[in-house]
Amino acid sequence: MQGPWESGTVEGAPDRLALELTCSLGAPRDRIFRAMTEPSALSKWWGPSGFTTPEIELDLHVGGGYRFGMQPSDGELFHLAGEFIDIDPPSVLAYTFRWEEPDPDDQETLVRLSLHAIEGATHMALSQGEFATQARLTLHTNGWMDSFVKLRQLIEADA
Repeated sequence: MQGPWESGTVEGAPDRLALELTCSLGAPRDRIFRAMTEPSALSKWWGPSGFTTPEIELDLHVGGGYRFGMQPSDGELFHLAGEFIDIDPPSVLAYTFRWEEPDPDDQETLVRLSLHAIEGATHMALSQGEFATQARLTLHTNGWMDSFVKLRQLIEADA
């Protein structure tokens, strides 16, 4: 199945590993922004294929935090958390991202989601980085690509 992303690149030299993805979604920015910031919507699309997000805590203001509990279909619940550093509805959402039970190759990254209105639809650009290793970059790339598929399905189902 063709994914909703339009492009995905891994940028930089071995000392700079970053993720850039873009995606077009057939809904206005405010609807996409709500899907990114409301727990009831987030629980339907966040995470890679085969994962659920049964725990979502949000304190949605600059300086506030979030904590998500993710669970693979055949595994234990684990958590990620961070702080919001930029919130400009319905255009920008930026936050730190860290695993609470980190892999030795994990480090805190910065996620930035930018939403641009294009003729009744939304063009979303995601950037995340820097990663410590290529393996962690690949893990996040695959997770975001799966999540964007689920986000598009959610948006289309609600249309």
